[in-house]
This record gives sequence, C-alpha cells and structure tokens, in this order.
Amino acid sequence: MLLHIDSSADPTADSVTRQLTEGFARAWRTAHGAADHRHRDLLTDPVAPLGPAYTTLGRRVEREGFVPPAKVPALIETAAERHEWALTLPLITELLGADTLLLGVPMYNFSVPAPLKAWIDRVTFPGALTDPDTGESLLRHTRVIAVMARGGGYGPGTPREHFDFQTPYLRAYFGNLGVPPENLHLVAAELTRVDVLPQLAGLEGLAAASLDRARAELTELAAA
Repeated sequence: MLLHIDSSADPTADSVTRQLTEGFARAWRTAHGAADHRHRDLLTDPVAPLGPAYTTLGRRVEREGFVPPAKVPALIETAAERHEWALTLPLITELLGADTLLLGVPMYNFSVPAPLKAWIDRVTFPGALTDPDTGESLLRHTRVIAVMARGGGYGPGTPREHFDFQTPYLRAYFGNLGVPPENLHLVAAELTRVDVLPQLAGLEGLAAASLDRARAELTELAAA
C-alpha cells in the first residue's frame, strides 16, 4: 500500500510538494494499481496535537515494557486516555499497513510543517512501531519518500546550508525508527520561490533544473 501524506498549508496548484507528490502517486498507480493508494491531507484532515492524557498513557505503557498496540486498551484508565488512543491507533494502523510512505514536506522556517510534526508525534507512540517479540522495527521494510520543497537554496555548499533543519531531522527521525538508509529517499526541489522573491532573480535556470531533477527521481522511485 502507498500511504500518501500532504502537509502543505497551500491547497492550490502553487504548492510544489503537492505537485510532486501527486506526480509520484499518479506514476505509482500506473505501475501498481489504484486500489492500494491511501491519501491523507493534513490540511483538510489535521491530526490533533498531543494532550496530557496521551503522555500519561504513554508513560504507563513504557513502564509495562512497551506493549504492542493490541494490549494498550487494557492499560487505559480514563475517558481522556481512551479518547487520545482512539485518535492515535488508526494512524498507527495506517502507517504499519503501508509498504511505501510518501510525504509532502515543504520547508517552513527551516524545518517541517506543524501538521506533519503533529502526525509524527502521534504515530510515535511508545512501542507501537517495534516488534514486541524481537525488538526489531516494524518499519524496517517500509520505503519512505519525503518530497521536500525549499523557497531558497539550502543544498551542500550554499551559504544557507546550515539553515536546513528539515533534511537532518527527517533522516534522524526515520533512522531512529529503524528505516534503513537505503529505504529512505529525501528528494528536494530548491529555489521554488524564484518567481516572487527579488533576491533570487537570475536563478530561474537553477530552480527549473532542481524541479526537473526532483520529478525525474520521483518518477524512477514510483516505478520501482
């Protein structure tokens, strides 16, 4: 299954990440069929930020030794905890059912959008993504493709390279979850605001080349 998640605050065709994720999804459906494509838009269907009952329940689960999701209901003590778990379990189940996770990740203030961070915080429930018998990651065979868009230039060797907290964050997060490096693909289109930011004037060719490279890489990944 392809789990396709968009997090851009821009619902229009101006969103570069939405353009690119839809292109990947279209190519993926052509190669694999449309039945197993699940789209979640965090703009129109946002994930609730964590509440106090989530952390209370999470700590209780940790003290029990990271029980699997099926055993969490037995540890719930309050209606608030039950509500938090009802918000969380469907997202975990959806993620664990995916062979490929496709994320649209525009750069907002040098990092990932808040709606995506809310999704990340909720699915990373203690023990939920780990095999309770072996301790292995349940995402060790999952392919993750993060489609990133940056208004400026943040690539290696650029003056703003050290402002990119998006790439290292995603690499650290999914690596810590047990996604192997060969299964994590971070695809970036840079200089996407070249049409509106005067300071980027003259970089139109570089912007177009970056977008073309991202499209080509995603087309190849979708067919794999």
